[in-house]
Amino acid sequence: MRFVLASQSPARLQTLRSAGVEPEVIVSGVDEDNVTAESPGELARLLATLKARAVVAELDDHATVLGCDSVLEIDGVAYGKPGTPEIARERLRAMRGKSGVLHTGHCLFDTNTKQELRELASTTVYFADMTDDEIDAYVGTGEPLVVAGSFTVDGIGGPFVTGIEGDYHNVVGLSLPLVRTMLAQVGIAWPSLWTPVVKRPDYNESEAARYDDSRGGVERAQAAARAVGELLPAGSQRVLELAVGTGIVGAELVALGNLVHGFDLSTAMLQHAKVRLPGHVAAADATRLPVADRRTDAVVAIWLLHLLDDSTPILAEVARILRPGGVFLTTTEKNEATRYAEGRDPNTTRAQDSLTRLVAEAATHGLALDGATTFPGPRRTTGNAPIYPLIRFRRI
Repeated sequence: MRFVLASQSPARLQTLRSAGVEPEVIVSGVDEDNVTAESPGELARLLATLKARAVVAELDDHATVLGCDSVLEIDGVAYGKPGTPEIARERLRAMRGKSGVLHTGHCLFDTNTKQELRELASTTVYFADMTDDEIDAYVGTGEPLVVAGSFTVDGIGGPFVTGIEGDYHNVVGLSLPLVRTMLAQVGIAWPSLWTPVVKRPDYNESEAARYDDSRGGVERAQAAARAVGELLPAGSQRVLELAVGTGIVGAELVALGNLVHGFDLSTAMLQHAKVRLPGHVAAADATRLPVADRRTDAVVAIWLLHLLDDSTPILAEVARILRPGGVFLTTTEKNEATRYAEGRDPNTTRAQDSLTRLVAEAATHGLALDGATTFPGPRRTTGNAPIYPLIRFRRI
C-alpha cells in the first residue's frame, strides 16, 4: 500500500517513523498565508484538507494520503509559524505563563475507496513563565521560527512547556490515535503499515577483522578518497570523518595531504583505525560529537547514512560543528547504486541516504547542496561495478 504524508514537517515524519510507519513524503505547496477560516480549529482542518487534496491531484496511481496542519490558539487568536525572530520573540512574550490550545487538522484521502475524512484534534498546552533572556536564547536557536505557535514540546522548547491536557503526539504534529481510527474507517489496519525492522551490523571483533576485505579493500577506499579530494576546497584540509571504521578511507585521505580525525562507535573497528591513524581517532556518537560549535572546516561520512533509522540528528550535528562556509561530504543512494549494478529495480522505500531526502532535510539546518561527483566500487561477481554518488553541502 502506498501511504503518503502530505507535509514537509520533520516532526510529523519522525512521529510516524517512531510508531513503525515509513511514509512517502510529498510536499503539497499550499500557500498557508492566504487561507482564512472562521476559527483557529477550522483553519487547521482546512489547511490539512487543502494539503491532502493538492497531493492527491498530482498522483498517477492509487494511494492513501494524510494531510496535517497545526495552529496554536490563544485567546481566540490563531498563531502559525512566526517566520521572523521579531515576531517569534513577541509571541513568546505574550504566551509565557499562559495556556493555549494546539489544534491539528487531519485529512485522510483514500483514492481506492474515494473517501475523504476530515478530523480535528485539540490539546491544551501550558507554557512556563519564560524570562526575556530565555526567550532571546530560544529565538536565537532558530527553532521557534519554523513551527506553529513558536514552540516545540519535543525539541529545544520542551523545558518551556509545563504541561499538556490531551494527546502529546498531537502537539508534536499529528495525533497517532486519531490517524489509526481514520485509517480503520477506510479499511486499513494500523499494523499493516508497520515497516519490518532491518537488523543493523554490530561491527564486533570478527566483523571488524574481515571488514576491509569484504568491502572492496584498498581499491574501494582509494576511489572514495579521490572523490572526496575532488570536492574538498583547495588548500591543506583538516577533515573530521564520521564512522571512520577501520580507518582505511581516512588513511587514503592522509596520503592525499589531509589531516584526518575520526570518530566511531565501534571499539572493535577503532582498534584497526588506531593503527592507520595513530592518535587521531576516538570513540564518539556522531549525533553528540565532542567538538565545539562552528569549529570544523570539513566533515566526511562515507557509507554511513544508509545504515541509520534516522539521518536527521547527524545532519543537525554536522551543521552545529561546521563553521560558515565549511563543507559536509557524504555518500548517497548507497543501496540504490548496488541495486542498479545488479540489474534490480529501484527500491520503493525511502532510504535515509536518498538524495531528495538529504537535500530537503539539510536545508532546514542551513546546509546547501553545492557539489557532487561519483566514484566506482569494486566489480561484483554478478552485474557491473556500482557507481556511488558523493555530494557536498556547504554551511550557510
